[in-house]
Amino acid sequence: MEVEGKIKLIGDTKEFGSNGFRKREVVVTTEEQYPQHILIEFVQDKTEILDPYKVGQRVKIGINLRGREWVSPQGETKYFNSLHGWRIDNLESANTSAGAPPAPPMDQFEPAQDLNNNDEDDDLPF
Repeated sequence: MEVEGKIKLIGDTKEFGSNGFRKREVVVTTEEQYPQHILIEFVQDKTEILDPYKVGQRVKIGINLRGREWVSPQGETKYFNSLHGWRIDNLESANTSAGAPPAPPMDQFEPAQDLNNNDEDDDLPF
């Protein structure tokens, strides 16, 4: 599954317990008639893939839907869902996100040399 939208918030990485469990949350606002603010969790080694991203960037995030059951001390059963991210792609052009200058128009490039010049010393078999 995938979620597309603009990054609204990127949380800090949080560590839980002595076992080193790490989690980082990102909120993505979808771009539809009724925008939704979707909370997605990245855990363990996936927390670092959010580092190059900034608030306001358009992204596509690969997610897994997770569900779990919890029984309270009083015996009441509750169910919880979460979205775990495992991939994130920048949907903005590479030139604008990397700060690179725009590519020159195609007419600024020199034409390719004629490769069919039938040179006698060409020893390629094709």
